[in-house]
Amino acid sequence: MSTNAENIATVGILGSGIMGAGLVEVAARSGRTVVLRSRTQESADGAIAKLTKGLARQVEKGRLEADERDAIVGRITATSDMSALADCDLVIESVVEDLDIKKALFTELDGIVKAGAILATNTSTLPVVELAMATSRPELVCGIHFFNPAPMMKLVEVIRPITASDDTIATALAFAASCGKDEVEVVDRAGFIVNALLFPYLNNAVKMWEHGTASIAAIDTAMQGGCNFPMGPFALLDLVGLDTSLAILDALHAEFGDPNFMAATSLKRMVAAGQLGRKTGRGFLEY
Repeated sequence: MSTNAENIATVGILGSGIMGAGLVEVAARSGRTVVLRSRTQESADGAIAKLTKGLARQVEKGRLEADERDAIVGRITATSDMSALADCDLVIESVVEDLDIKKALFTELDGIVKAGAILATNTSTLPVVELAMATSRPELVCGIHFFNPAPMMKLVEVIRPITASDDTIATALAFAASCGKDEVEVVDRAGFIVNALLFPYLNNAVKMWEHGTASIAAIDTAMQGGCNFPMGPFALLDLVGLDTSLAILDALHAEFGDPNFMAATSLKRMVAAGQLGRKTGRGFLEY
């Protein structure tokens, strides 16, 4: 396969959550045809409706021209039919962080998507090689990890499992760059770059609060004012989602065995109680 990103003309996005919808916008803004596949037509249509509403706000604020908005939306198809992904040049999976679910999806995709197409995962920490080996095309499987919110965040981690070809990684890097992102190549190791460095910090912030060193508000204020971070650790945990954060810590701990990756007790209890952060209206803070 050529490393030219122009070979990626049609992109499939699997998953219609916040990240999936963001990936749809990024790919459509880059001028590509995009197929969004969700489990139901209702959820797929709902994701596009939210995306369209967000673009309309950008038009109202003068950040986007109306004809550009219409062109972006016109490039997108929403469906519940997995076979609609068959002619995609690249499919990016963005569903729940569950390895078994992802492996089953990659096996299904492998039987549907045309030969030569790249199958990628947006996982933030799971082993990409296991997804690759669930297919008959492991050399064409990689990680393309965007950050939330995908339209705004500049970084993309392109993850190289030991099975991926040089052409696959080069094409994935070129695709990310063509979307206006800052792309970095990473070895397939739990947490990659960002989360392997970030989550010990977030986890230790929770443990600091548990030990009574300072309040949640004080810790968030200190890290914003003292380190010039845009938000404190508790606000960031709530934004990421406490369930997602727990899954990342568990994966890091399983791979490395470092005590810094052992999830704080309060984090586990809050997930068990369904207090997951912004998406449920309550986490370490209330929304």
